[in-house]
Amino acid sequence: MNSKPRPIVTPGGQAPAPSGSPVPLSRRQWLLAGVAIGLLNVLVTNVHLADRPIGASTGYPYLAGLVAGLEGADYFRQIATAGSWELLFLAGGFCGALAGALASRTFRIRSVPTLWARRRGPGLVRRLLWAFVGGFLLILGARLAGGCTSGHILSGGMELAVSGLLFALVVVTCFVAASRAFYGVSR
Repeated sequence: MNSKPRPIVTPGGQAPAPSGSPVPLSRRQWLLAGVAIGLLNVLVTNVHLADRPIGASTGYPYLAGLVAGLEGADYFRQIATAGSWELLFLAGGFCGALAGALASRTFRIRSVPTLWARRRGPGLVRRLLWAFVGGFLLILGARLAGGCTSGHILSGGMELAVSGLLFALVVVTCFVAASRAFYGVSR
């Protein structure tokens, strides 16, 4: 089998990813992904089908409540319907990503990602600490905002909700600023 990567055309004509980076999607793959997310949103939010927004953040406290045996707690009862749905949504996302990585032969298990090792060093403990801190801040922010980027940007943005579009603008701005500050890259 040939393990050489195939030629890649990325949106905007960017150069192919450096060695060790994820393989960028082609224009056709971007289009298919966008159409698939749009169709998923239509199906998921349809009042005759699931009648739920696309979301993921409530799945985490729901799972934590299940593991800790807190099914009788007030907060758990408040999030039970959304949490059980979003836990399935997260599981589906994980399985879909795994299937895609296996099918494209890009699946790798790395304790320290390539970009992290280049910019922050190969230390596993430091990487795990920052991964925990980052994950904690993300889920805390999602709970404080009343939803995650999936719910606000995907569902809210597709419904042209001003709050969803404003949230998307703030998230992208903060993502770019934090990435530049943390990794020291200008592009």
